[in-house]
Amino acid sequence: MSDIQYVTRETLDQMKIDLQRMKGVDRPAASRAIAEARDKGDLKENAEYDAAKEAQGLLEAKIAAMEGALATFRVLDEANIDTSKVSILTKVTLTNLGTKKQVTYKIVSEKEADLKNGKISVTSPIGKGILGKVVGDTAEIQAPAGVLRFRIENITA
Repeated sequence: MSDIQYVTRETLDQMKIDLQRMKGVDRPAASRAIAEARDKGDLKENAEYDAAKEAQGLLEAKIAAMEGALATFRVLDEANIDTSKVSILTKVTLTNLGTKKQVTYKIVSEKEADLKNGKISVTSPIGKGILGKVVGDTAEIQAPAGVLRFRIENITA
């Protein structure tokens, strides 16, 4: 994950809170679980000890991954977003030219993508396909079901 990822201030703050929880709450709890399992006797046949050690290893890997990700994040100020073309953090209304249905998506980083809330990743097929387009442009996006055609109807911040 050496590529710079752009995120909103809220996402960065939430990730910092999650990291602090993992370091301050989850890590000590994992250490206590190992200590309790160790106190139960022979470590060779102690499944509880092995499980606690594995859980601690997974937690440490998660912490390291999150610290690495945080180092690549750059905060975007939503007040300075250029709405003349589709870019990260813009809200885009599209018309599917095949079905004539309209959808509105906010273009976000991979970490913030949440389709249920109308947020699609800038690296998703649709995100890539509409990036840089202006109102009135048509984007052709290769999907597993075939080529989808979208017209850009509106771009807002």
